Amino acid sequence: MEIRLVRHATLIVRLDGKALLVDPMLSPPGAMPPIQNTPNDRRNPLVGLPELDLSPVDAVLVTHTHADHFDEAAAGELRKDLPVLCQPEDEEKISSHGFANVLPVKGSLDWEGIEVHRTGGRHGTGEIGALMAPVSGFVLRAPGEPTLYVAGDTVWCPEVEDALAEHAPDVVVVNAGAARFNEGDPITMTAGDVAEVARHAGGATVVAVHMEAINHCLLGRDELRSSLAEAEVSGRRVLIPADGEQTAF
Repeated sequence: MEIRLVRHATLIVRLDGKALLVDPMLSPPGAMPPIQNTPNDRRNPLVGLPELDLSPVDAVLVTHTHADHFDEAAAGELRKDLPVLCQPEDEEKISSHGFANVLPVKGSLDWEGIEVHRTGGRHGTGEIGALMAPVSGFVLRAPGEPTLYVAGDTVWCPEVEDALAEHAPDVVVVNAGAARFNEGDPITMTAGDVAEVARHAGGATVVAVHMEAINHCLLGRDELRSSLAEAEVSGRRVLIPADGEQTAF
C-alpha cells in the first residue's frame, strides 16, 4: 500500500492495484473564501497543489462534503463515471454534481475486492459538534495489504477508540490541525488527540494530515512534532508528511 498526501486531507491511496482519491480539494490557492468566525481571514486554500496526475484514479472516497474535503473544483474536474464512495447522507449531494456511480456505505461493502467499512466520529464537541455533523471515517482492507483506517474529520472520541479496537488497522490517517472557530473547542484533532490515537492504535503507524492549508487549522506540523516529542509519541509511530510526499507501507 502507498499513501500520498496531496494537500490538507486529500490523499491518493494505492491499494490492491487500485488508486483511490480521498477527500479531493482541488481549488487553486485563494479560490475559496476564508472559513468564517475563525481567528484569521485568509482565503483558502492557503497553499497550492503539488504536481498531480488524476488519470490513474480508479475511485473517489469522500468522508463528508464540507468544502475542504469535496470542493467545487473537484466536482467539476473529476470524471463523472468514477465510482464515489461516501456516507449515505452525502449520496444526493454528490449525485447532484453529475456523478453516475455513487456508492453510499451504510455499514460495509465490497468494491473491486476491497472491503470498505464505515466508522463513526465527532466533528467537535457540544453544539458545534452537532452542527458540523454528519461525518464518517472509513476502513479499507484487502488481502495481503495493510489495513487502513481513514478517521476523517473527528476529534478523539469513543467512536474512534472503538474503530481502532474493532478493526485493528495497520495504518491510521488522522485529520489534525486543531481546526476551530472563535468559540468552542477544536473540531479536528489536536496534538493531544493525535497522541491518544497513537497510544491506542497498538503497533499501527499514525499519519497526521490536514494542516497548514485552511485558515482555521491552527496547529502546524512543527508544533505537532514538538508536542508529540514532549508526550514521548513520535518517530516511527507518527508520520507527518509534507504536501506531495508519498509513503509505502
